[in-house]
Amino acid sequence: MDRLQRFRDAHFGLFVHWGSYSLKGFEASWPLVWGEISYEEYAALAREFNPTKYDPTEWAALAKAAGMRYVVLTTKHHDGYALFDTALSDYSAPKTAPGRDLVREYVDAVRAAGLMIGFYFSLCDWYHPDYPAKTLRPHMDRHPQAVPPGAPESIEADPARWARYLEFMHGQVRELLTNYGTIDYVFFDGQWEHTAKEWKAEELLAMMHELQPEIVVNDRLNAPGRLGDIGTPEQYVPVAGWDRPWETNMTINETWAYNPKDRAYKPARELVATLAEVSAKGGNFLLNVGPTPEGEIPVEFASRLRVVGEWMERNGESIFAPGAGLPPGSFYGPTTGGDDAVYIHVLGRPGGDQVLVRGMEGRRVAEATLLSDGRALEFDLHRGHLEQGAVRVVLPDAWLDPLDTVVKLRFEG
Repeated sequence: MDRLQRFRDAHFGLFVHWGSYSLKGFEASWPLVWGEISYEEYAALAREFNPTKYDPTEWAALAKAAGMRYVVLTTKHHDGYALFDTALSDYSAPKTAPGRDLVREYVDAVRAAGLMIGFYFSLCDWYHPDYPAKTLRPHMDRHPQAVPPGAPESIEADPARWARYLEFMHGQVRELLTNYGTIDYVFFDGQWEHTAKEWKAEELLAMMHELQPEIVVNDRLNAPGRLGDIGTPEQYVPVAGWDRPWETNMTINETWAYNPKDRAYKPARELVATLAEVSAKGGNFLLNVGPTPEGEIPVEFASRLRVVGEWMERNGESIFAPGAGLPPGSFYGPTTGGDDAVYIHVLGRPGGDQVLVRGMEGRRVAEATLLSDGRALEFDLHRGHLEQGAVRVVLPDAWLDPLDTVVKLRFEG
C-alpha cells in the first residue's frame, strides 16, 4: 500500500505533549516567549523532571481503546529539551533527572500495541546557544531573559553559528530516524521562525527519505503544499476540507501541555462529532493529551477517550470506511462511505423520527440499518423522490445514540 494512503487510512491518532514544562502546569515552551520564566529557570526544570509513573504501555493501551491507530509524541519541543538519547546535547532526558531514554520506551510500547509511531520535532530550539534570538515575526520576539547567554541576534549576525545549529538540528532528526527502527510519521513544528531555504528543508527531507523511505512528513517546513506530505490545520476543522491530504490536530481542553487550571474540557459528544466531520471531509484527526509531570494521563482526558472508544467499538466501521460519503448538502450531518454503502451520522434528534438523505442519484438503497447493532430501519424511496437520489429513514427516538447515531445505507448490486 502507498505510504501516504496507509497513513490516511489510520484516520485517528493520539497526540502527546510532554516534557519538563509539565512540572509548571503551563503551556509547552511558550512561557519563555511570553516572559513568564527566564532561560535559567526553564533549563533548571530538567533537574527536577523525573516521571516515576511513566508507563507508555498504558498510553498505548488507552489510544487503542479509543479506537486510535497511531500516536505522536513530542520528542523535542521549542524549548530544546530532548526526551530521547542524543549524542549532540546534554539537555536530554537520559542526561538529566529522568536518567532514561523516554522515547525508546514510548517506541517499544506503541510498536508492541500494533500502532503506528509518530515523532513530533521542533525545528527551532530556544535553548541552543547558536540559535538566533530574533524571529521572523517581530511581535513574537523573545524576552531578553529568555535568550541563551551570548546567542546571536540573527542568522546574518553570525552565519557560521547558524550553520552549526543546522548541523545539530539535522543531526538530531537523523538520530531519531536511525536509532528507533521504522518510524511512520514526523510532525515538524516551529517552522515560522525561518524560511524553508534557511532550514535547508529540501536537504532535510532528502535525508529523511533516504533513512526511512516509507515515512510520512507533515508540511510544516515553511513551504506548504510543496515540501511535506500533509497539511496540519491546528485547533480547527476546515469548512470544506482541503484539496491535499490533511490532519486536524486539536486539544481536548485549551492547552497542549499539562495544565490543571485549564478546565475547558470538550465533551465526548463534541469529540465524536469532530472525528466524524474530519473523516467525512477526508482528513485525519490527531487528538492531544498532556500527561502529568509523573507521566500519567489525567483522568479528565482518559475518561473522554474511553467514551469515544466505546462509541468506536459500535460505530468505528463508519470512520474507517473508504470514501468521503455523499456530496455536501445531501444531509445535515457528516456522511462517510463509498460505492457499496454510506454512513449517515445523525448528531442530535431528527424531526418527526425521520431522516431525509439526498445525493444518491443512480444508486438504490437496498437496506437501512443501525450500525451499532444491525437493527433494520424502515425507509421509503417513493416519498423521498427516487429520481433525486433521496430516501427517508425512520429513526425512532428511543434508538438514538447520545453521542452520534450512525445509519448505514447499503446499496443494491
